[in-house]
Amino acid sequence: MAESMLLFWGSGSPPCWRVTIALEEKKLQGYKGKVLSFEKMEHKSNEVLEINPRGQLPSFRHGKIVLNESIGICLYLENQFKSQGTQLIPDSGAEQALVYQRMFEVLTLQEKVVAIIYYFWKVPENERHESALERNKKALNAELNMWEGYLGKLPPNSHITGKNFTMADVMLFPQLACAFRFGLTTDKYPRMFEYYSRVKERPSIKASWPPHWNESPPMMDVLKDI
Repeated sequence: MAESMLLFWGSGSPPCWRVTIALEEKKLQGYKGKVLSFEKMEHKSNEVLEINPRGQLPSFRHGKIVLNESIGICLYLENQFKSQGTQLIPDSGAEQALVYQRMFEVLTLQEKVVAIIYYFWKVPENERHESALERNKKALNAELNMWEGYLGKLPPNSHITGKNFTMADVMLFPQLACAFRFGLTTDKYPRMFEYYSRVKERPSIKASWPPHWNESPPMMDVLKDI
């Protein structure tokens, strides 16, 4: 079944990484994957635009079915292959609700991380305003402390919703890994760093680790003061 799947993805992109982790967890390693370069604008190529007119990654096709939103792809894989690999959405109503809650909360974390990274990346230095940067830093600090609090309420060695690795972890881990790569200090957020250090040893994370992260050091440490 995985042989009929095609995934266009970009190395280091948290939305793309979510999908590759989900594929690994669902034991669908036989899919056809093609890594594209954002720098070379390969995500705007004709082969991508044929299945995703927005020219964005990830872009996914399973037979004749096309899905191009990362959360949608992950939920599709879980629903189509429920009995295969890791169960990522629990059956219990209460547990399921918490997984969905944390899944979509990750989008807020993503927004606040990206606001700072893109500010340094896209805005010329002479056009930056310290007040805007400080506002974004405070917003991210508050968000990270909220996640620290979530982990603090759980038993040791928990995943983000409890003892089991779920779709909430599929969503959270790539965003957190990206934050640490961009300089987030480990001592200020000890529970999140412990979670990150433990979960990164999971086979699905190792198998889907961004290739260029192994080949080159981080280019920016813009989150070091958060």
